[in-house]
Amino acid sequence: MQTPFSCGLVWLRRDLRVSDNAALYHALKNCQRVHVVFVFDTDILDALPRADRRVEFIRESLVEVDTRLRELAGHAQAGLIVRHGRARDKIAKLAHHLQAQVVFANHDDEPAALERDIQVRGRLADQGIALHTYKDHTVFERNEVLTQMAKPFSVFTPYKNAWLKKITPFDLKAYPVETYARHLAPRPDDLAHSVPALQDIDFEATNLQALKIPTGESGAQALLQDFLTRIDQYLSLIHISEPTRRS
Repeated sequence: MQTPFSCGLVWLRRDLRVSDNAALYHALKNCQRVHVVFVFDTDILDALPRADRRVEFIRESLVEVDTRLRELAGHAQAGLIVRHGRARDKIAKLAHHLQAQVVFANHDDEPAALERDIQVRGRLADQGIALHTYKDHTVFERNEVLTQMAKPFSVFTPYKNAWLKKITPFDLKAYPVETYARHLAPRPDDLAHSVPALQDIDFEATNLQALKIPTGESGAQALLQDFLTRIDQYLSLIHISEPTRRS
């Protein structure tokens, strides 16, 4: 099948997984060659303590992403590209270096992230490169489930009922990333590095391993399976604590 683009770049942010990843799926389906990048964004990191579990958690999760990309591609030359610096600078420079025609990413609706994406989109546009973003980390987002007055719900049960009324089997289908994994490209020699150690990005190890907090996609799946054994208790607590509607 003919693909619209010869080269695409997937920019991971909050979505540190390979399976069922909307941006990665659309990139692989629409590009002959696909590279994947994560940026340790100094606009975020500079304000953090040098020993921060969140940074170590991200770093460990990226190691698994890198491994999964190699496995899916079927060759060791594939893998994750990791950069360290301001994302608003690094993404445009990397896309230009790779001769990518489009950058793919999943929505990030934090105010600072929205502002960052506006700047990145502008810098990419200056080079004739598009930025395509997708819904990924929620089933419904933004303005997809609203009241009859087109406003966000403020009470859980009416929202739940509207959500269940809207849901279809298609909404719950996973993106078949594996179908197009052959389009994962070998990294250029100057970018074929492993995920940097914490010290390489000016951070220190924490007690994350001692806490036995699972990381990465496999860790998330393990936590999900554990939660599914207790979900009925969770829903009962929500029902008990739900605020009543004022008359």
